[in-house]
Amino acid sequence: MATTIGVLAFMEHKNHTPDKGQSAAAAAPALDHQRFDVKALEGRLLRASGPAQCCAELAKAFGVRDNEVALLRLEHGLLRFLFPAELTAAGSIPISSSSAVAAHTAVTRKVELFNNFTIVKHANIFETIKPSGENGEQPQPATIHKLMSAPVVDKAEKVLGVIQICHKGFDLPSAGPDFTLDDLQNLELAAKALAPVKFMCENF
Repeated sequence: MATTIGVLAFMEHKNHTPDKGQSAAAAAPALDHQRFDVKALEGRLLRASGPAQCCAELAKAFGVRDNEVALLRLEHGLLRFLFPAELTAAGSIPISSSSAVAAHTAVTRKVELFNNFTIVKHANIFETIKPSGENGEQPQPATIHKLMSAPVVDKAEKVLGVIQICHKGFDLPSAGPDFTLDDLQNLELAAKALAPVKFMCENF
């Protein structure tokens, strides 16, 4: 993985791309960083029975809902969803795609952060698919307003896939706090912890 962290932190105004210092100053804390134990997380990921349990552990670690975690595996030039389950049969994303953030993450091998994701050009077809449990009386937000994306790269520098953490909401304020650069660095650590997990590089 590239050692330089690529950050695209889109804040309140369209076409405004702050530098790293500005991003850190503008963003609100999203995690209790003292409690982000990457070694413990790595152990739980290695013991997980499959993608769903892995992503449940990641959701807990980042303080988001399970359906705010997406895990994709790279297969023959295509990124295929391993989680959420509703998207596993919804198609795949070519890494040549110019509109998919996951594809850009895989190609550049850099982590990315967007705190006003709706103004970013992206493939939003997957947001139209409702996760299970969203047909009850209490509607759940489907629109992604804030997103972090990181490549999963093995020790041989091979890209295995992409992990994404998002905040969904009915509008930007309801989506919760901004992701910070610390959150992004934690996601990079989580992506490294995912690399040895068996199903990332083998069929299961």
